[in-house]
Amino acid sequence: MSKIQKAFENGKAFIGFITAGDPDIETSEEIIMKMAEGGCDLIEIGIPFSDPIAEGPVIQNANVRVLSQGVTTDKVMDLVGRLSKKTDVPFVFMTYLNVLFKYGYDKFLSKASACGISGVIIPDLPFEEKEELSSVAQKYGIDVVSLIAPTSEQRIKTIASNAEGFIYEVSSLGVTGMRSEIKTDLKSITQAIKSVTDVPVAIGFGINTPEQAKEFGHIADGVIVGSAIVKIVEEKGKDAPDAVYEYVHSMKSALKEIE
Repeated sequence: MSKIQKAFENGKAFIGFITAGDPDIETSEEIIMKMAEGGCDLIEIGIPFSDPIAEGPVIQNANVRVLSQGVTTDKVMDLVGRLSKKTDVPFVFMTYLNVLFKYGYDKFLSKASACGISGVIIPDLPFEEKEELSSVAQKYGIDVVSLIAPTSEQRIKTIASNAEGFIYEVSSLGVTGMRSEIKTDLKSITQAIKSVTDVPVAIGFGINTPEQAKEFGHIADGVIVGSAIVKIVEEKGKDAPDAVYEYVHSMKSALKEIE
């Protein structure tokens, strides 16, 4: 069993996302530790990219802030290396294929493994091209996490049956961002996924309140929150760590209420 799948062993998992280096490297390190202490079972660490096509304005703006400070992939790797020595919470990178392609798949995955990364999420990696990356990732014990969107339709079972680590079930059409209402029939999509795999399923895109976390926690094995956390960082800056801790704790507490 991978380290990622172990994150789902203690009830419904809460997965938090943060853009590495926001508002600065030192505060970002403190925020990520507070996320772990607050109850994150797994943490997605975003490597900044100039054209994050799956992201809404909140995370796009975070990427701009971080890139303008000169944060690089190597600096993010160093950050994760320090964090991995302080917590057992598994980390996954979320970024875009061009970052890995330019760095070199083997070099990137080798270094990611060495600094303590358990998986990668690449929103613009087509399922049909996943093998090219996953064949290298396997050498380093890194899971390439699959995304399943409402538009996947007939491909849902194909993608799910080839999944590893966990499955990122996208709640809504469009980009990331906080939503007051999610109308997608996630229950039927989750059932289709579960019919072909035992790999855990976590729902993301739009979830931002404890009530939503509890609602979708009933459907899936966990929930993913990004924009709401990044928004706190945008608003609080260097004072964000404690506010992020309180937010994460409230979301994880809601999930613990699920029997």
